[in-house]
Amino acid sequence: MSDEPESVSASRGVTPDSLLHTGGSDHPSAEDLVLASGRDLTPKNLQWAERRLAREGRSAIDKMLP
Repeated sequence: MSDEPESVSASRGVTPDSLLHTGGSDHPSAEDLVLASGRDLTPKNLQWAERRLAREGRSAIDKMLP
């Protein structure tokens, strides 16, 4: 068993598509959006994410991910 995270393949650096895409059936939370944006989980950033999710829905997080 390898100590490397699941997102690192044997060729180092290639992440499988199944780990990159969020899928259409889940509902992202404000925490998900903050983390996808690379920001820290602070009350201010969570408020920003909640407003953005309310305005844009799921597309808010889709814009952050590859």
